[in-house]
This record gives sequence, structure tokens and C-alpha cells, in this order.
Amino acid sequence: LIMVELGIITNGRKTLHPGKIIASFLLGSQRLFTFVDNNPLIELHPIDYTNDPFIIAKNDKMVAINSAIEVDLTGQVCADSIGHRLYSGVGGQVDYIRGAARSKGGKPIIALPSTAANDTYSRLVPTLKPGAGVVTTRNDVHYVVTEYGVAYLHGKTIRQRVQALIDIAHPKFRDELTEQARELRYLW
Repeated sequence: LIMVELGIITNGRKTLHPGKIIASFLLGSQRLFTFVDNNPLIELHPIDYTNDPFIIAKNDKMVAINSAIEVDLTGQVCADSIGHRLYSGVGGQVDYIRGAARSKGGKPIIALPSTAANDTYSRLVPTLKPGAGVVTTRNDVHYVVTEYGVAYLHGKTIRQRVQALIDIAHPKFRDELTEQARELRYLW
């Protein structure tokens, strides 16, 4: 809200609904609801419109940044569970990843910290935990970003994907991930 009020976010470069903020629902403070009420800059649409990958793709250079709980070394993304335990909903992750991928000049991004629990666990893992849901398949993943860099995975072989993901893992886990990748015969 502050960035809109300051003119930092203008939506002026959008090719679909230029100058407009498009949403399907709102959650926030009374200040937000007051801002939205009868505001011609805001349009609410049903989710089957806002999350339609073909509608999303109509905005050139669409950048979709989604998060993950863990990503396996082939690029499979778990964003909704920790093993069998549900943690959150999938939201529109797949819709926005696919929409951004179809967008002219678009970038579908999965961003996550490289570790969890004060650097105790790597969030880039050899395989997803048993029972973990694959929210975004490896074939839909283009970019994975951690604080250690960017792995571009689209169109890469499994071996190339594995090496790119190890390269953006926390340094203290890279040797272990490399050894596990060898055991899985992803690397040799």
C-alpha cells in the first residue's frame, strides 16, 4: 500500500489492465479496505480469471516470484507440506509459474532461503521428504534463487540441474549434496 501511495508501484508497464491493481481477494487492515473502497485503480476479479495462466501471460515481462519449503536436486518444488504434514495451501503457484513462462520475456522464479532452523537443514535436498507434495514439477521450473545465487534449470538435463542447484546451496551442505547426488546416480 505504501509503495502505491508513494508512486513506486504504478502498474504503468502492464500490457493487460495498465495502471490497475488486479486482485481476487483482500486481507489486511482497515486502512487497506478504506484505500480499496471505490478506488478506480483497483479491480477485483474471480480467481478463475486472476489465476488463469493464459490471462497472466498477456502481461509482457511477467515476473512471478513464488516460495518453496524445499526443492529437490532435480527441481521438484514442495511448497505446501513438510513431509505428510500440510503447512499451507498451494495458492496460485503453478498458475503464475506457467503464466510467467508463457509471457513474452517473462520469468517464473522459485525463491527460498538455502537453509532452515538456523542453518541446521538444507532446503535444497536430494529428494523431497516422504509424503511431500510436488506443487511445481521440475518441468515447469525455470529459475531457483537462494541467497547464494540463481540456478536456471529450464531445458537442462538432470545432471545439469543437480549441479546448478548444488551451486546455490549453502556452502556447508554442498559436499554432502554432491555425495548424495552421486549415490542417486545424478552425478558421477
